[in-house]
Amino acid sequence: MENLSGLEWSGYCDDTGSRSSLSDTRIPVCMISDREKAAFEAGIKLGAIYHQWVGTPLSSASAKSLEDAITKSHILQPYVTDISVSLDREAMAPNTYGYCELTGMMLDISLTIRINTTLCRAHLHPVHGYPLMEIEEINEP
Repeated sequence: MENLSGLEWSGYCDDTGSRSSLSDTRIPVCMISDREKAAFEAGIKLGAIYHQWVGTPLSSASAKSLEDAITKSHILQPYVTDISVSLDREAMAPNTYGYCELTGMMLDISLTIRINTTLCRAHLHPVHGYPLMEIEEINEP
């Protein structure tokens, strides 16, 4: 076995053997736990949602369709088994042209990640004036 950045390495995803060159495109499988993978995926998903959607023009009238778009697009991603999206309509102060832009403080998003039998629940929501992303719970068998 090789050591990649301190992690014990046991081969490639397709189990074809050892790395043949630096241009090898197979993905190494590192010996990390399902708990770590679930927490990582939850953080990646919430960060992607935040950075993809913040700045989107919206109004109270269009908020529901944006909530649905975020939900329907991100439920498609690997390992996401559940997601709920709520936008704070009270924070939507229209500009001169009748709309506002989505900010992180308007987001209240919960999602569940499943890696094998491990479930991770994570939440993005305003805490003390900051859009906090946090792991709420990890359940392992």
